[in-house]
Amino acid sequence: MKADYKKILELIHQLPEKDIERLVNALQSEIAFKKSSKQLEELILKAPTWSASDYSEYEKARNLINKSRLG
Repeated sequence: MKADYKKILELIHQLPEKDIERLVNALQSEIAFKKSSKQLEELILKAPTWSASDYSEYEKARNLINKSRLG
């Protein structure tokens, strides 16, 4: 479906002002959400990762914590 921007604008101009304000707020929220999602994705992709030895140390510590809860 191809967007017909002229038709969309015509329809928006027919809306009551209150509905236009709601539409603007909804669009701004959607854009802000997409930007923050993209920034989070970039952070995750660029973030440092654990080495095998880091993960091994984590597993040891996690196992000790889990064992201490049992006793």
